[in-house]
Amino acid sequence: MMGMMSSVKGCMGPNVYPEVPDGGWGWVVAVAFFFVEVFTYGVIKSFGIFLQDLMGEFNETNSRVSWVVSICVFIMAFTAPLSTMMSNRFGYRPVVMVGGFLISLGTICSGFATSINEMYITVGIVSGLGYCMTFLPTITILSQYFGRRRSIVTSIASSGECVAVFALVPAFTAIKDVIGWRHCMVVIGVLQMSVIVCGALLRPIIIRPKQTDADSSSSPLKEPQGKYELENELTINSVDSGVQSLSSSRTNLNNSQGGASPDKNSLAEAEVEEQQACFNKEEEDEGYGKVAAKPSEPTNASATSKLLDFSVLRDGGFVCYSLFGLFATLGFFAPQLYVMELGVSRGMSRDAAPALLSTMAAAEIVGRLSVGWLLTRLPLRKINVLLLCTVLLAGVLVAFTLVLDFWGLAVCCALYGFLLGTVCSTHIPMLAEDDVLGIQRMPSAVGVYVCIQSFAGLAGPPLGGVLVDKTGNYGSAFYSCAVGMGLGALFLGLVRPLKLGMCQGRRKGQSAESSPSQSSTDDPVDFLDVDLAGEGSPTKSNDQSVV
Repeated sequence: MMGMMSSVKGCMGPNVYPEVPDGGWGWVVAVAFFFVEVFTYGVIKSFGIFLQDLMGEFNETNSRVSWVVSICVFIMAFTAPLSTMMSNRFGYRPVVMVGGFLISLGTICSGFATSINEMYITVGIVSGLGYCMTFLPTITILSQYFGRRRSIVTSIASSGECVAVFALVPAFTAIKDVIGWRHCMVVIGVLQMSVIVCGALLRPIIIRPKQTDADSSSSPLKEPQGKYELENELTINSVDSGVQSLSSSRTNLNNSQGGASPDKNSLAEAEVEEQQACFNKEEEDEGYGKVAAKPSEPTNASATSKLLDFSVLRDGGFVCYSLFGLFATLGFFAPQLYVMELGVSRGMSRDAAPALLSTMAAAEIVGRLSVGWLLTRLPLRKINVLLLCTVLLAGVLVAFTLVLDFWGLAVCCALYGFLLGTVCSTHIPMLAEDDVLGIQRMPSAVGVYVCIQSFAGLAGPPLGGVLVDKTGNYGSAFYSCAVGMGLGALFLGLVRPLKLGMCQGRRKGQSAESSPSQSSTDDPVDFLDVDLAGEGSPTKSNDQSVV
């Protein structure tokens, strides 16, 4: 029995790798993320099949019913910081499992709702909170398992929502026609319990670099070498610490050579303490709040980051990227909600209208896979590809308002699905790229980004519903989507110029700080050469005579 328990613990415990595995258990995590996508975003995008049923059952308008999806998306995004904090505090696995339970509970209870206000609570709040607790932790840990293949793996795994819309919309429509919308919601809720199993598969990942043989002290050169390895380890996580460490080390060595030569161990301890203090000060100034790991300790991305990193709001590039997410989200959910009714208003039969959603979903799968392959195989700057797809997506949303027949709508759905797949599969993983934030700061900043998105998710579907109620034309719901997507493209275009400007400003500041220390001596000697030189060497004697 004990052997079985230890075997289970070994299978479900953390995975330890010397570097980012780019595979391994990450493939299991990718499969788990696929099914999480099926039962989160896939169900949300399929909610349009219940629109007419809810309007007839509760005698409500388009805008009132669309608030169900809006509240769900808002809670899903607005509580992202809570999901991030809980994941960093308790781990990804328990958070996702609890989230799966909440999703299932909310969807099942919605089948027994007696008013639209009750569905605001069951689907909007309960299931929305569960969606947040499952989606964000899963995509975050998936990004940690992959490096070079991150784009293609994320694209394939995130296609789960497209498969859900393509396959489940016709299936759920048939089930609804047979047993009614209430029992259909119960069936969906039972299926969503599988998210709990997906959460159990999310094994934590620990990166433990391989130890070298340079730790032995048999050679007289090993002690200084170990000292500088420790110094580099203490300063490696700081953005500006490299320049400051170099200048302070030179200053300490010059001062020590001018007076009595201290013992080597005391010199090493003094420098290490100074570098640790400098490191802590820099991290406090930058708002990272990270604790430096000792050289012998493994590093874990989630363990060394803040529960929630609001310091990213001081990064102009991240602010513009968040505004891109805010406005672009206006076009993420409303089209799926209204495209079927748009088709019916343009002369399609109600039985054929679900084909528009299926076309959109099939094209979205192709878009996700295509952009993943493209970004993995070709040396393209990912943020530029995302910008191009966002601009084209805004144009397609405008085209929805102009077409009048089935084939025009089918073409628009195919183009929209393809471009939406490229944007949706890259905009959150893009936070891990250096053009935006980088993989080190992504786990604690993704919650802030998605939280900012939440307000557009709350306003998008109701805004489209208000336009439909006012004009009587379902095509008008796509105007707000197109405007939002255009504004998103504008802010996305500002991200990289702002990032480059900040980097150039930081380099100028570093050079200004290092110039006084460099001018203090006419011919400074590299501090490694000074420390490694023997007591009777010409280099060291010359330095002492100069001082």
